Amino acid sequence: MRHVLHVDMDAFFTSVEQRDDPRLRGRPVLVGGPARRGVVAAASYEARTFGCRSAMPMAEALRRCPHAVVVPPNRERYEEASSAVFGIFHRYTPLVEGLSIDEAFLDVTESRSLFGDGAEIAARIRREVQRETGLTCSAGVATSKFVAKIASDQDKPDGLTVVLEDVAGFLAPLPIERMWGIGPKTAPTLRASGFATLGDLAKAELATLERLLGAWGGTVKQLARGIDARDVVPEREAKSIGAECTYDEDLRTKDAVARTLLAHAARVAERLTEEDLAAGAVVVKVKYADFSLLTRRMALLAPASDTTTLHEACAELLERFPLRDRRVRLTGVSAQDLVPRGRLPLQLFPDPSAERRREVQATLQKAKGRFGGAAITFASLLESGGPREVDPEKVTRRRPPRA
Repeated sequence: MRHVLHVDMDAFFTSVEQRDDPRLRGRPVLVGGPARRGVVAAASYEARTFGCRSAMPMAEALRRCPHAVVVPPNRERYEEASSAVFGIFHRYTPLVEGLSIDEAFLDVTESRSLFGDGAEIAARIRREVQRETGLTCSAGVATSKFVAKIASDQDKPDGLTVVLEDVAGFLAPLPIERMWGIGPKTAPTLRASGFATLGDLAKAELATLERLLGAWGGTVKQLARGIDARDVVPEREAKSIGAECTYDEDLRTKDAVARTLLAHAARVAERLTEEDLAAGAVVVKVKYADFSLLTRRMALLAPASDTTTLHEACAELLERFPLRDRRVRLTGVSAQDLVPRGRLPLQLFPDPSAERRREVQATLQKAKGRFGGAAITFASLLESGGPREVDPEKVTRRRPPRA
């Protein structure tokens, strides 16, 4: 019998903030941008009691909880805590599949002879996470990824749920919204057809589910019965690294948009250099004031990780966006088709200018480490009158969609 764990940190970003600042403990905390167009990146459990949640506009969250404390994200501290937590996971098994910075699947089937069964391993992990990081996590233990994921959410925060027997009985009474992929658009359709629980889906006629959900209906029926043979796949590589921001006031000129793309390109180049990666393609995203969204993509002649190359691609892509008489509320840049720098293909005729750009980027990186913060940057980013960002720096590693 497989023993699969799903471990999920409790309110991770806000818990790190409360751990590091005793004044925040026991108070409703929101991580995100404080301005009227900011978005909540995370809400503490104290804030959630007022209906605040991640991805909610900050203005709405503050209407619901006016006394909430808003703090900007600190990516470095979150990544440091995440690294410590994942280090604990790897003590027990090499089969660790990270889903995000704060949750992972672990297959501990082959670790039981050393550390005990899945429940004992989960308990040990939870104790070590709390002792070594000062944070709490919740865990689910089951024979499959799907059931382990649901189990980890049953007793949050700081809980442990084990479902190794009577899996169907555990799943049956849960609402259909607990099924992976059934959200606000799909759930009403299923409920109108008489499906309210996972047990209803498990007993449904396959033809009925396929009529309502298409080819996915068969998967839903199997999962609702607790049947999930997917393996825990360790060390998924990032699909992209990106940066984006929403602005307090709409951008009204092409020059204003172009300056934001330079800022984003610099952030992305910094992350690529930190992680020793290079990008084979660049994507620019623009969201207009009417919330319509456009993206444009360009493959690079050779993988690159420096600000200049990325920004030149952004500038070329910008020419493909309709901007005349259009107001822009969000811009973003992402690097895709990532490859480790050690695996870059050899070139018959190396480009000296490309090598110089890499050296400049490395110098900027070393200067940041030596002097702290963004000690050196591009002069155009220091000019006055630039757009005001209201979402804090948002640099992300995009992983494959969860299944």
